[in-house]
Amino acid sequence: MAAKKARPRSSEAGSRPGRVGGPGKPFRRKSCAFCKDKVREVDYKNVNQLRRYISERGKIRAPRMTGACRRHQRQLAVAIKRAREMALLPYVAEAGPPSRSRSSERS
Repeated sequence: MAAKKARPRSSEAGSRPGRVGGPGKPFRRKSCAFCKDKVREVDYKNVNQLRRYISERGKIRAPRMTGACRRHQRQLAVAIKRAREMALLPYVAEAGPPSRSRSSERS
């Protein structure tokens, strides 16, 4: 039976591959834009600000992409949902050309 090679743990290996900065460089986390500006509450009526935190398809972006802290990410999600309900933001993206799906090929 072949002996298993010992793999170094993530703490021993330095930074993880695939992260921004590459191996050997420290990973620098994005800082929260709301904390910098000392925003207490995220306003659902500020549509231009909320659009930055929504993808092209209309999904709420993850905190690792936006750099928002946990508190402001939660406020963002609630504000986006309220703006959608008030019809200030769309639930989904604009409909483009129809995509070909597997179900249409079977017919």
